[in-house]
Amino acid sequence: MRDFRDAVQAGIITADQAERLGRFYADAAASATPAASAAAPPARFDLPHLLWYAGALLIMGAMGAFTTLAFAALGARALLVIALGYAAVFACAGHRLWHDKGLRVPGGLLIAVAVSMAPLATWSFQEMMGWWGSGGTPGDIRDFHRWIRGGFIPMELATIAAALLARRFYRFPFLLFVAAVAVWFLSMDLADWLRGSERMDWALRRNVSLAFGLVLVPLAWAVDLRGRQVDDGFWLHLVGAVTFWCGLTFQDSGSELGRFVYFLVNLGLLGLAVFLSRRVYAVFGAIGVMVYLGYLAGKVFRDFVTFPFALTLLGVAVIWLGILYQRNAARIEAALLARLPGWLMRLRPRV
Repeated sequence: MRDFRDAVQAGIITADQAERLGRFYADAAASATPAASAAAPPARFDLPHLLWYAGALLIMGAMGAFTTLAFAALGARALLVIALGYAAVFACAGHRLWHDKGLRVPGGLLIAVAVSMAPLATWSFQEMMGWWGSGGTPGDIRDFHRWIRGGFIPMELATIAAALLARRFYRFPFLLFVAAVAVWFLSMDLADWLRGSERMDWALRRNVSLAFGLVLVPLAWAVDLRGRQVDDGFWLHLVGAVTFWCGLTFQDSGSELGRFVYFLVNLGLLGLAVFLSRRVYAVFGAIGVMVYLGYLAGKVFRDFVTFPFALTLLGVAVIWLGILYQRNAARIEAALLARLPGWLMRLRPRV
């Protein structure tokens, strides 16, 4: 994608015009590049896409997070056959749809469903070989999505390997989401295994989640800097934002200073959303600000009758600021970009 930031800084064109020009040339380059034609189109929030993603997540949940004791009682051999059968059927169907230009998204989702069978297949194979439990006392397959336990590490490694292998042949960004979640699970289970603990530790979970988010967000940022012909960064930003924000929000903060720092960090997420052009940070930043204001309302200012009215006025002011920003977004962004130093502009992803 061509870079028009210098023209924006010089006042020749607006930021909005620069964005439209960048997208025009990116689309032209994508249509002329064979590799780009093999990628899935960017996800949209229309009804077909929502149904496709919802269906894929239902299948993944049915074979993972929502498994029951009765399902697990089928035995390792039967579950291995089921996992491999599901993987084969969904991989074949996904491959077929992937090569239909109008159905790349459902095709990629079916490939992701096939990849999501890796934990069940790995668990079944370990159980058949008598290896299950050698890394601790992990419980049964239905505990994989619920608890932190070191014995789950082989399942996570298999999922990561399967996702990356599939990504090698199908440029579908959601596969990186599957891999990123598996790496998140791996980071917590690995810390648990290294500690030699056999029980879930909430402090460990939130601290590792916070650290994982701090690592994944810059990684997603780096992916964005490579360009967005295939929006791999979206799912990485999503997992990074969720893990960082949840790890931060569930920290024990017994001081007003700590809570105020939490508020400032969430304000920083709002700024990061603008800088990186990633709305997911704005969503979590806004929620964090509301969490802090809710704490103030419930604890600090609970005896002040006027506090709810003041918050109402503040909310109205924020909405009005949003309206003003929408009407003048191009001019405001151009003014802000013109004041950023050159080294910082080079770190801003091309949008």
